[in-house]
Amino acid sequence: MDKALDYTARGTKPLAHKLDWRKKISDHVAWGLLVYTGLHIFVTMGVLNTGQGSILPYFSLIVLVGGIIPACRWVEKKWEGLSDDQAADPARAGRFRGHVAMIWLTALGLPFVLTGLFKVVLAAI
Repeated sequence: MDKALDYTARGTKPLAHKLDWRKKISDHVAWGLLVYTGLHIFVTMGVLNTGQGSILPYFSLIVLVGGIIPACRWVEKKWEGLSDDQAADPARAGRFRGHVAMIWLTALGLPFVLTGLFKVVLAAI
C-alpha cells in the first residue's frame, strides 16, 4: 500500500495545478454573484418583514441585472483575453488581488448600501 501511494517509487510526480488567472477570476465572479444575491435576498427580506415598501425587490432586481452582472462580466472579460502564458504569469498576482478585492467588497457591501439608500428614500417620502 505504501508503495502505491509513493509517487517517487513509480517514477512519477503528482500533477501540479497550473496557475490560471482566467479560471480563478471566473470562480471569484461566480461565487461573488451567489453571495451578493443571497445576501441581497436576506437583507431585502429583513426590510420587507418590517413593512417598509414592496418595490424594494424590484429595485434590487434592476440593480442586479442592469449593473452588477454586466460589471462582473466586464471584469471577467478582462482576464478571458489572456493567452495561456499570460494566464500562468505570477506577475499578474497584484492586479488579480485588486480585482478580487473589488468583487468581494461589492458582493458583501452593496446589498447593505442599496437597502440603506432605499430606506432613506422611503423615510423621506
